[in-house]
Amino acid sequence: MSTIFEKIINNEIPAEKLHEDDICVVILDINPVNKGHALIINRKPYPTFTQCPQNELSHMMEIAKKVDQLQRSVLKCEGTNIIINNSPAANQEIPHLHIHVIPRYSNDGQTLKLDHKVYKDNELKEFKEKLQF
Repeated sequence: MSTIFEKIINNEIPAEKLHEDDICVVILDINPVNKGHALIINRKPYPTFTQCPQNELSHMMEIAKKVDQLQRSVLKCEGTNIIINNSPAANQEIPHLHIHVIPRYSNDGQTLKLDHKVYKDNELKEFKEKLQF
C-alpha cells in the first residue's frame, strides 16, 4: 500500500512542492508546527533513516541545510528544529523517511519536551560498555 508521501511524489495528490530532485522532494507540511514547516521526503520509501543509503541521507541533510537557511533569511525565524522520527516508538506516523525542518521563534509558544531520565549507580558505565563502538 502506498503512503501519502508516495502519492505526493507520484503527483496523485497535490502538495506545495518547494524543491524536487532525483533523491528527494521538499513540501510544505499541511499541519505545520509553525508556518513554513517543510518536509524533505526521500523518493524511495525507506521506512527509517537506518535503511537509507548514506549518500541519499547525506543529500537529504544538505537539502535540510538549504531549507533552514531559507527559513532563517525569508521567514526571519530565530532557529529551527530538524527532526527525524525514526519508527513508531519515536512518533513516526508515516513509515517513509522524511525530515522535518521547523522554523522557530523565541515567542512561538511551541515546545518539544522530552522528560530526562537519571542513571542510577553504575548504569552510565554499563550503557557506555553496551553502546561503545
